[in-house]
Amino acid sequence: MAVIDALTVKELREKTGAGIMDCKTALAKTDGDIAKAIDFLREKGTLQASKKSDRKTGEGVIGSYIHSGGKIGVLIEVNCETDFVAKNEEFQELVKDLAMQVAGSFPEPLYVSKENVPAEVMEKEKEIYIKQAQESGKPPAVIEKIAAGKLEKFLSDVCLLEQTFIKDPETKIKELLTRKIAKIGENIQIRRFIKYAVGS
Repeated sequence: MAVIDALTVKELREKTGAGIMDCKTALAKTDGDIAKAIDFLREKGTLQASKKSDRKTGEGVIGSYIHSGGKIGVLIEVNCETDFVAKNEEFQELVKDLAMQVAGSFPEPLYVSKENVPAEVMEKEKEIYIKQAQESGKPPAVIEKIAAGKLEKFLSDVCLLEQTFIKDPETKIKELLTRKIAKIGENIQIRRFIKYAVGS
């Protein structure tokens, strides 16, 4: 069996948008051949998920999760295309997992996706990171790269879709969603969530 290196996995991810574990599996099954791995992912349905991402999601459910003896609670709205899928056990399980993610992850998510982060928040964070980097005395081009890296880290912390799934550290929430879309066969979107904590 071919040794699958990180660069090959990265290349396949960039070409397909599939999750890291899906890419690793596809490459392992095809002895590291990228073209065959793309075909493998297509057959599995992972690539079809991206085509469904523009379809309207007018149904869904509001899920809830109560944690820590009633001290923390989460409400989350997850949308799908049909009422049939909204009642599907796998979809319901996904909603529960997402509510648990919001309740249990640290730092806690503040936004669904990068696109939901207000421009003024992005600018303020970037200013802070640039000032921090300037103290190192490095050249402007390096300072810009350092600030961009820190901003990306900030987004991965505060955006639910960019977070690592608490049940599987190898998977991001957006990758989990892609897998479920491929498996269930409908577009699925996280619309909004809110977290309550006693005393806060």
